[in-house]
Amino acid sequence: MIDRDELIEVVTRQVLATLGGAVPERGLEDAPQAVANGAARLGYSGAAAGVPDNLAPYIDHTLLRPDATAADIDRLCDEAVEHRFAAVCINPCWVARAARRLRGSRVAVASVVGFPLGASAPEIKAMEARRALRDGAREIDMVINIGALKSGDHELVRRDIAGVADACREVRALAKVIIEAACLGDEEKVIACRLARAARAHFVKTSTGFGPGGATVFDVALMREVVGDSMGVKAAGGIRTAAEVREMITAGATRIGASAGVRIVAGEEGASSAAY
Repeated sequence: MIDRDELIEVVTRQVLATLGGAVPERGLEDAPQAVANGAARLGYSGAAAGVPDNLAPYIDHTLLRPDATAADIDRLCDEAVEHRFAAVCINPCWVARAARRLRGSRVAVASVVGFPLGASAPEIKAMEARRALRDGAREIDMVINIGALKSGDHELVRRDIAGVADACREVRALAKVIIEAACLGDEEKVIACRLARAARAHFVKTSTGFGPGGATVFDVALMREVVGDSMGVKAAGGIRTAAEVREMITAGATRIGASAGVRIVAGEEGASSAAY
């Protein structure tokens, strides 16, 4: 079992090394073993540890399938209003339609940028974000340049994020940074979160749902410890049940991306096998 203080210590050692301090005797590669293989054994008790009964305000009701139709988007919006989800998360081509459908409600429109690969040029991502914001989005989930991060080009990654975050701040919208954690080593996850914070983004997010893996409790807890209380943490990818949502919130998530939102709030188990 790992408690919060031990997890902080592990993360802090690695962060100091990243900043040019002494090389730690043991790095983040020890942390997954320390969490003892599972959410039930994670002793994290951060600000989100007290999970409310009503999970709907945590959920971004998500539909990012390429074959989604106009009728599907309308249905998604209507479900979000009915269940009072935080937002709908949709592809950019549907933002204007969703914004019209949700006008007068408290449900935000979230859209994606550089999705799902993150391999667009920074200028294109910033332009894509501004267009979605102009169409009515108030939250942008952007994918980092994963290859640049893994190549050690941290300044490019920071600029990439900052271009989108700055566009969001111009209109008081939220910028969420998808690090695609399943593609990264633990040290790279720490660096990605620190770069998102340096670029003044509002959230870090685990996954696109289209990568090699989805959200894990360990990744959420690690990301929370790196960004502290100054940013949100969104868990997304493969979250299908209310029990999984509660585990993610307990680990530090403040937002959940899921296509199974209706089943989750209804307490149903065994929701759709699709990530989104």
